[in-house]
Amino acid sequence: MNYQKKLEEMLQSIKNSNKRPSLLLHACCGPCSSYVLEYLSNYFDITIYYYNPNIYPIEEYTRRKEELKTFVNKFNNKIKVIEELYNPDDYYKNIKGLERLGEKSKRCYKCYEFRLDKTAKYAKENNYDYFTTTLSISPYKNADWLNEIGKNMEEKYNIDYLFADFKKKNGYKRSLELSKEYKLYRQDYCGCVYSKQMREAIINV
Repeated sequence: MNYQKKLEEMLQSIKNSNKRPSLLLHACCGPCSSYVLEYLSNYFDITIYYYNPNIYPIEEYTRRKEELKTFVNKFNNKIKVIEELYNPDDYYKNIKGLERLGEKSKRCYKCYEFRLDKTAKYAKENNYDYFTTTLSISPYKNADWLNEIGKNMEEKYNIDYLFADFKKKNGYKRSLELSKEYKLYRQDYCGCVYSKQMREAIINV
């Protein structure tokens, strides 16, 4: 499916309605949020939802969180950032038995899934019109998986998911430009301990 085309059609429909729906945007970090916020803030009243217990270690988690808040404050300080409790056990429980799998494996699918489940549940309970995630901005993330999971959560919680592949139409390139403009810290691994170990192994080869 052409998720970018689907997104553009949805945004045109919103524009034609002269309304600004509310959107709960799951975000993993400042750089990934930069272009997505620039793009979507023309159409939605956005609240950022920072739920990422997969990030290791806690110092990295905190750095990404604070970098995100710093960017949002500079970009549009009216955008609210909601931070869920950091509990790494949430991550390890959900990927149990998949620890030895590599990047872009079922382990990553499960990581996307439980974070989007939490996001959709919060969006439904707090009366948002839509929910989505910034994750598809990354060329290392599987947009088909993310949108499949989003659709499943849409049906599970009866709340609209905003289908997207934000890396398209130079989205990832624009995120790099914004990261440079706002002097954002760009991490060199996805977030979990396993992606960190893989990155370190590559460096040490």
